Formats: sequence, C-alpha cells, structure tokens
Amino acid sequence: MKDSEKKELLPGIILLAAFIVWTVLVQHIDVQKAGVSGTQIGFATLNVWFHRMTGVHMSLYTITDWLGLVPIIVCLCFGTLGFVQLVKRRSLLKVDVDILLLGAYYVLVILGYLLFEMIPINYRPILIDGNLEASYPSSTTLLVLSVMPTLKYQADRRVGNPMLIIAITVFVIVFSLYMVIGRLISGVHWATDIIGSIFLSSGLYMIYRFMVTYTGYRKTNLKLEASNGVQ
Repeated sequence: MKDSEKKELLPGIILLAAFIVWTVLVQHIDVQKAGVSGTQIGFATLNVWFHRMTGVHMSLYTITDWLGLVPIIVCLCFGTLGFVQLVKRRSLLKVDVDILLLGAYYVLVILGYLLFEMIPINYRPILIDGNLEASYPSSTTLLVLSVMPTLKYQADRRVGNPMLIIAITVFVIVFSLYMVIGRLISGVHWATDIIGSIFLSSGLYMIYRFMVTYTGYRKTNLKLEASNGVQ
C-alpha cells in the first residue's frame, strides 16, 4: 500500500474507531435522567451545562433544518452526473469510478442515519412538535459533514478554473461551519451528539477518499500491466 493511500485510510479507521469508542462512552459515562421526560443522557453534567448556557433557539433550528436541503441537492447533482454518464456510455462499468464510489458512499451515510434512528442512543433535549426524537448522532451534522467535503473534493478533481475552486472551497467551509455551530447552539441536540457526528462523518469521508485513491492506482496499474503484456 502506497504512502498516499495510508494517509487517507489510517485517519479514516482512527476516526471511525473514535466514533465507536465515543458512542460507548456516551452510554456509560455520567449517565443521568437529565433529558426531557426523564430520558437518560450520557455525559449529563457536560451536556446539561452546555444546553443551559446556549439555551434553545428554534429559529436557528428551523434555518439549519431548511439548509439541510443543500447537501441533498449536492447529492442529487452528482447522482444526475452519474446518470448522464450511464446514458451516454451505455454501461455502468463506464461511469467514472469516483462517481460510483460516491453513490455507494452516500448510501452508506443514509444507512448510518437510519440505523441510529432505529436504535436511539440519546434523545433530544427538547420535544419537537410534541414528539421525543432520537438525537445521536446529529443527522443534519452527519449529512452536512459527509456530503459537503465531497463537493470540494470533486471540484478539485473536475473543475479547471482555479477561482471557481476557491469559491467552492470557501462556500463549503463557511456553510459547514455555520451548520455545525448553528446546530450546536440551537439547543435541539446535546453537545455529545454533534461530536459523534463529526467523528462518524469525518471517518466515512476519509474512507471514501481512500477508496477513490486506491481504485485510481489499481486502474493505472492494470493499464500498465496490459500495455506491458501487449509489448
């Protein structure tokens, strides 16, 4: 395995391991009935202190909720790109590998979200429309930090205009920071929910980058082997 591959695989593994450890800790460290309706919360002292400090800001919650459509639009754009390539090239195998991997990556993110909806670790500190909803990891944070970096990554690979790349990079950074901070201080999640999402999304993203790098080297090596065989 080349050094460039290791630089992306190892951080991905470490971040995913950190997410697993963090999830276990959330369920066992300082667990108290501190949530709404007496729900149990890990790291209760920290979470309750931070929640009381920030308060609840439903307007910010609503704004970040609607802005959650932005990463969904990004997903649809790349899905459209893959579909166009499929129609033009008439074979799934001829669609760019990084786009195929991106589709698989998005599906994996969605499955991760659905898994924690079915197996709640934490519940929100407040009721949403009178309902008690799962809160860990923060689904909006997970979606934003899983999808927006892929926009920057694909722009670096596909866009030839340096100024456009800079504009996309600034947009991705500013938007992601606003969404994470906004979700954190809106009061609809515990602080540990946001941290868990950061670990999970960052780990999954690094694994995606590794897979793109690995398949790229693999494809190049196969071409070289084929050309050497012909000679």
